[in-house]
Amino acid sequence: MAATVSADIGVFATSGKTMNDHTFIEQGGKKAENIKKILENIKLPDGFKIDLYALVPDARDMAMAPQGTVLFVGTRKDKVWVVSDRDRDGVADEVKDFAPSLDFDVPNGVTFSKDGFLYIAERNQIRMFPAAEFFYEGPDVVAVDIVPKGQLIPVEEESYNHTARVVDIGPDNKLYVSLGQPFNVAPPEKLDLYNEVGIGGIVRMDRDGSNREVYTYGVRNSVGHDFHPVTGELWWTDNQVDGMGDDIPPGELNRQTKAGQHFGHPWYGGGKTRVADFGYDKAKVPVDVVHPAVETTAHCADLGMAFYTGNQFPAKYKNAIFSAQHGSWNRTEPCGARLMVTFIDKDGKAKMEPFAEGWLNANKEYDGRPMSVTQMKDGSILVSDDYAGAIYRISYEG
Repeated sequence: MAATVSADIGVFATSGKTMNDHTFIEQGGKKAENIKKILENIKLPDGFKIDLYALVPDARDMAMAPQGTVLFVGTRKDKVWVVSDRDRDGVADEVKDFAPSLDFDVPNGVTFSKDGFLYIAERNQIRMFPAAEFFYEGPDVVAVDIVPKGQLIPVEEESYNHTARVVDIGPDNKLYVSLGQPFNVAPPEKLDLYNEVGIGGIVRMDRDGSNREVYTYGVRNSVGHDFHPVTGELWWTDNQVDGMGDDIPPGELNRQTKAGQHFGHPWYGGGKTRVADFGYDKAKVPVDVVHPAVETTAHCADLGMAFYTGNQFPAKYKNAIFSAQHGSWNRTEPCGARLMVTFIDKDGKAKMEPFAEGWLNANKEYDGRPMSVTQMKDGSILVSDDYAGAIYRISYEG
């Protein structure tokens, strides 16, 4: 078991693990050189460059520690990785697993509070780690249950599908957690339960797990969300219904302006495309639906996203969204595998366009599949790629 702390006496226990129990990932070598060659084919706007930052197996959601010393990286497997660049040369020099004394179950979602608490959202659990930025070196950490194992969703609803949670802290200092529903299209008999517990939605709660409520309804599977730096509104991506053809339904980037809004699933498969499964195309839609701010190319798999708040990039990118299109899994003509940028005007209207592309090569093969985005303290951005097992750094030289 991991080290724990008693709320009454503050005693830290130990697991018996040692430094030798960490798994370290070699940096450099043939794999790194091959990825660097791939990056030579990535097209970016003038003045930008992309470099290999780290080799990180299954790299997904990322959280930069508040003081910028280490990066925490979630996966869809059983590891959370810690990436450090001690010599500050813009390239990681150590990658190792976090808290090998713990068992993780799809620890995809990672986020830091401003006061230094790390939150990790797993398949059916949320845990908090105080001062993880400074206590990641050893195998033992303090792990506090925010939502105990088996209580994020009903255990009988656990699935291998759509289980990659995303967790963020909103302007209200509450936790926001996405709960993808486990079906291609949620069946009618599940809707009451899902609406009650927040499956197929985004739930909100205090940072100690109390006062949980459903904030967002009508989501199929969101694996990326962030809050507008000025308005505080929640924006999020959503992956839409499969099996309807190459070109429908569109993917979604959504803008949420208040609690309790409904975004259409399962009556809409994506955008304004109705779903035939279970007769949803013939049924009257029983809710007021908020349609997407941006409809994206069908099945490109829009995943992680982040607002840009840095000062390194040109001014037009301030408060724009950088988002990853992971790439299609069943489209006869592959798409995606690129980084997008979305500009939002003063009225909240959004326009999305490609920013970095080229991971889908001339043979229509994936050389990489971008998954998520986070910002470094110097204003550059990091892009995770769970296919290549890598993290890239995009910077602006002007």
